[in-house]
Amino acid sequence: MTNPSTLYRGGRLYCPADPQATALLVRDGRIDWLGADADAPAADRVVELDGALVTPAFVDAHVHATDTGLALSGLELSGARSAADVCAAVAGFAAGLPADAVVLGHGWDESGWSDRRVPEAAELDRAAGGRRVYLSQASIHSALCSSALLAAAPEVAGVPGFDGSGWVRRDAHHVVRELALGSVTDGQRRAAQRVALRRAASLGIAAVHECGGPEISGEADFTAVLGLSGVDGPEVYGYWGELMGAQRARQLGAVGAGGDLFADGALGARTAHLSVPYEDGEPGACGYGYLTSEQVRDHLLDCAAHGVQGGFHAIGDAAIATVLSGFAGAARVLGVERLRAARHRVEHAEIMDKRLIAGFVEYGIVASMQPAFDRLWGGERRMYASRLGVRRALESNPMGAMHGVGVMLAFGSDSPVTPLDPWGAVRAAVAHFNPAQRMGLRAAFAAHTRGGWRAVPTGAGGRDPRLTEGVLVPGAAATFAVWSTPAGVDGGLPVLVSADPEERGPDDPTPLPGCRRTVLRGSVIFDGEEAS
Repeated sequence: MTNPSTLYRGGRLYCPADPQATALLVRDGRIDWLGADADAPAADRVVELDGALVTPAFVDAHVHATDTGLALSGLELSGARSAADVCAAVAGFAAGLPADAVVLGHGWDESGWSDRRVPEAAELDRAAGGRRVYLSQASIHSALCSSALLAAAPEVAGVPGFDGSGWVRRDAHHVVRELALGSVTDGQRRAAQRVALRRAASLGIAAVHECGGPEISGEADFTAVLGLSGVDGPEVYGYWGELMGAQRARQLGAVGAGGDLFADGALGARTAHLSVPYEDGEPGACGYGYLTSEQVRDHLLDCAAHGVQGGFHAIGDAAIATVLSGFAGAARVLGVERLRAARHRVEHAEIMDKRLIAGFVEYGIVASMQPAFDRLWGGERRMYASRLGVRRALESNPMGAMHGVGVMLAFGSDSPVTPLDPWGAVRAAVAHFNPAQRMGLRAAFAAHTRGGWRAVPTGAGGRDPRLTEGVLVPGAAATFAVWSTPAGVDGGLPVLVSADPEERGPDDPTPLPGCRRTVLRGSVIFDGEEAS
């Protein structure tokens, strides 16, 4: 017996193959028919769209579900504009906690403060009433810690990246992060994961790529998130970032041995590996490379031996060059075509040039990118300009150039580094600070929808390889979202940028669409009417 069929009618469908379509029929998890209302077949149920827009649902190609949920339900610091703001927020949050609790916070970013001094460990001690404090910077590659937290891990003092001020980076950050997050109970973790996935569904996101690893989340956390895949929320595809960990990735249920397998750090923490020194760091400081080209090569060979997709976190141009050198070494063993067929990934790929982009084309590398990085930190006056200088800042996140030469793009948020905000990400790609790097609306939308599906190995996670995903066509998976469009529709997609040229850009005030319903393979995973 088949499941009840559902007819959605009276809408506007983003369906380039049939631009006049106003209705679609869902049967057994797929789109059985689409066309005009007047021609619609009978169905067991009918949903009136009342003129709403229907598009393929989004895929977020890089998230950290537990951290996202903790940020959404915990101490959120993105609004802090000074050390005093951070301390005041900590004091207010800590007042409601037990004396032995750990204060967990996220999102501060000193690069936009007029006075960039950050609170020191002793200040956080006073603000938190002696409690242990862990506050991750927006990049999640460094954190501010109280003296009480540092004292609980005395071994951290001898680890690279330690600073007695309490602002820790590199390996020292991993030590304190593991200690701080160890205070979160299993119940709190599960609750945080569900909060994150519910938020994703409410934004029209039907699938996420969870990036875990020994230095990120731990195996129990990672498998718990995977266990929530499609349970009243988005599907979850896992990437396990452990060097030479292809077999372990398969054992854990991951679709790839990559994601946050760190070739370097982050620009916000000045740990991304650059070929030219930072403008605002120690003289000659270029960040840190965490892998050699030989390690990259051997990891790719390990992935080939176990039949899994591989990948690396690489932000700076020096780190990306190391990764590509490793690809060249693997190609000498496997052949370029076999390497291309695996569709390995690089996460972030922020500082690129023509030579590096050519390497992505040669080896068929998927670029998992976050347009919101440019929106928040790009341009001539924000964090990238401070770290890199204006010229390099404007050349960063070159998604337009990469798309133009055929690099496969998959957009995401890296949440909680940037918020879950798919339409905001599409607009950021369309309105890049550098006009030369702007993408067309359809191309940017495709990178955040179909691109996310194409970045996952065919048939992974039990997906039916016979079903097309990321488009609205008969026979495709019935995975879509229904939107209110306050600024209207142009060419089948929402208007995302202002008609006024002076207002166009990453901070464009044009209102974004609101999600009314999200459907995953025919099942409703978010209903705005029920949520209201």
